[in-house]
Amino acid sequence: MITKRIIPCLDVRDGRVVKGQNFRNLQDVASPVDLGQFYSQSGADELVFYDITASSEGRRLFTDILQEVASRIFIPLTVGGGIASLEDFDRVLKAGADKVSVNSAAVLDPELISRAAQRYGSQCVVLSVDVKKVGGQYRVFAKGGREDTGLDALTWIAQGEALGAGEIVVNSMDTDGVKQGFDLPLLEAVCQVTSLPVIASGGAGCAEDFLRLFEAAPQVDAGLAASVFHYGQVEIPELKRLLAENHILVR
Repeated sequence: MITKRIIPCLDVRDGRVVKGQNFRNLQDVASPVDLGQFYSQSGADELVFYDITASSEGRRLFTDILQEVASRIFIPLTVGGGIASLEDFDRVLKAGADKVSVNSAAVLDPELISRAAQRYGSQCVVLSVDVKKVGGQYRVFAKGGREDTGLDALTWIAQGEALGAGEIVVNSMDTDGVKQGFDLPLLEAVCQVTSLPVIASGGAGCAEDFLRLFEAAPQVDAGLAASVFHYGQVEIPELKRLLAENHILVR
């Protein structure tokens, strides 16, 4: 069995980490530099940095803050938000990212995935998909969850793999910030259409939610969360201890 990863997520707006519910009502949490350093020292396996309003505001990602975060941490860093070209990939990789996450821009230009994979390698290209159930169908939303693209999420994820993405982040908008557990039906459906590593995002409320995730959907490679880590409701060393005690392999 592959070792499961625990990944805190920094949603950054105007240079500060924020967190909301169902992609709304954003509240200030902390400095991304301080929080990133804390997670690096606390046993997180990776860190995700999203500039959450870059796409909707039509601007580039804040690389100055990103460089400072990257200089303070010693774990892999995935960066997303406003990534719309190979130039953007180049810029954030030079700023210290290990992997680059694409979302809205890939929906508009799917070939961005294949161009990036050819230049930087598939392992560098992460396809992040914001998913909400609409009329019984899992649909892809863009621009920070503000826009229903009409795309079927499962079809899009399979296409993303075919285009050369190396990893999939599945953000459930229905469970985001609700803290009632990960969206297991969605994740099980995703794992049936892709062989890529799948990172589950949205819904963690306690350490047991991660245990339920890995037990119910063993194909899922990683659990990603924000507020439960930010507010100390789940401590990463204790979470890993719980998982190990229940025979879930962790680092």
